[in-house]
Amino acid sequence: MKTIYRTFLATLATALLWNLPAGFAAADEIRIATQPIPHYAPIFVAKHKEWLEEELAKAGAKPVIKWASFSAGPPINESFAAGQQDIGFLGDTPAIIGRAAGIDTRIIGLASNGPESLAVIVPTKSNIKSPKDLRGKKAAVVKGSYAHHLLVLVLQKEGLTVNDIDLINLSQADIATAIVNGNIDAAAVWEPIITKLESEGAVRVLTDGTGIKKGILVIIATNDFAGKHREQTKALLRAYQRGAQFIESNPKEAAQLIAGDVNLPADLLLKVLAKFDFHPAIHADDIDEIKASEAFMLSAGLIKTPVNIDAFVDVDLARESGIK
Repeated sequence: MKTIYRTFLATLATALLWNLPAGFAAADEIRIATQPIPHYAPIFVAKHKEWLEEELAKAGAKPVIKWASFSAGPPINESFAAGQQDIGFLGDTPAIIGRAAGIDTRIIGLASNGPESLAVIVPTKSNIKSPKDLRGKKAAVVKGSYAHHLLVLVLQKEGLTVNDIDLINLSQADIATAIVNGNIDAAAVWEPIITKLESEGAVRVLTDGTGIKKGILVIIATNDFAGKHREQTKALLRAYQRGAQFIESNPKEAAQLIAGDVNLPADLLLKVLAKFDFHPAIHADDIDEIKASEAFMLSAGLIKTPVNIDAFVDVDLARESGIK
């Protein structure tokens, strides 16, 4: 009789397992792509606190978590294209570029936003006093970045276009060197370079994104992973939200905890963190900004194929996770 009962239970368990909705299937591993910058601070907090493991366990999963660090968004896209990642943290522009190129991903949440975290800067002693003074000047950007878009928007407010300036494509690191050495007149950049150069007395902010551009960075997942492992995907969002709440409540402790992850001294990182909103819920104005980014890249020839942003952004995952 006991043997029959045990056989019945085993059969029932197998039946339940095979009939679980796809989103409840437990992943054996989760491959996460990050960048060592403060824009993704909550995931580093969650990593140190082991909150991701906690949230995954609550969802009934104990996968191996594989972390990979990249210098920028484009190599993250390459890694996704090669099928090497499940979750990634990158700017809205590289995320859109990847989707336009055919990478099968969706935006599952916001990594951060902060209008003050991107800006047009000039040397401290520059005679450029307002954006209209940029006419005829050498201005550097990382082509295709959200700071590139900011510069275009700043110029538009003054009735100017990129044809009215000498636009130079440089990396963030090269921009820092060029502006300090006087090789360029201005640059559109993002944190932590703004705070770093300001603290050294090398530059001043001509204008930031306030009232112009929110500066959105996103969390993406492959459609395959998010579809098959929806509960684990939501667990990651909950862990990220916990990290965001910890930074908000304990900024000094958070800065000390993750300073090594983002290669910044804790005192400098504390100033940078104050410029961001890290809560991952996606709202209507966020979608509007992502649409504006897509339109900019399409008009500038940075992407050739339009991206349906409403289909690309999954607002339900955060809501289902209890994140608003």
